[in-house]
Amino acid sequence: MSDSDYFATRYTPDPRRRAVWRHIARYLQRWISPTSDVLELGAGYCDFSNAIGAGSRTAIDREPSFAKFAEAGVVTAIGPCTDLSQFTDASFDVVFASNLFEHLEGGALLATLGEIRRVLRSGGRLILVQPNYRLRPQEYFDDYTHVTVFTDRSLPDMLEANGFAREHVEARFLPLTLKSRLSFGHRLVPLYLRLPWRPLAGQMLVIAIRR
Repeated sequence: MSDSDYFATRYTPDPRRRAVWRHIARYLQRWISPTSDVLELGAGYCDFSNAIGAGSRTAIDREPSFAKFAEAGVVTAIGPCTDLSQFTDASFDVVFASNLFEHLEGGALLATLGEIRRVLRSGGRLILVQPNYRLRPQEYFDDYTHVTVFTDRSLPDMLEANGFAREHVEARFLPLTLKSRLSFGHRLVPLYLRLPWRPLAGQMLVIAIRR
């Protein structure tokens, strides 16, 4: 199966996605300086890179056609998250990934973490938005490309075992998919993110610091 096949079935274009991500990026901006060099892994439709404020924005994906979704000012690169050799050591302040790690098996996951550590500057942040198996186990494998299970407990533990220190964890961050009822009105997203307990949540937010 190619990435193009996946985009055509499980990850289809949706104009609501970009509007939702503008609100999510505004929420995440508190952890990202406007002068930071930011790298997005598995960028897909570039919704995060297009929306975040940063000194430089770079998006990488292994699907060549993804670059057409990047707005002006976003640098694009083609390649897998397991090999970031086109970037020099300590070249980014922030690495971001959304719904990526659950698609990686053991060897690929460790390779990706090693590459993230290499390209992050000391004290740089890794920001992850991930499905949380503990919240929605009955739906986790509805996406047939999910191969690895993560929870808001196991993911921070794995990061700490691989050279990162946990900084911030929100077990209940967002609904599991854009197809949830929250997405029918993106203007509800800021209100949703202010709630102390978020209904329908199936994704977590995990932020860690490169030691």
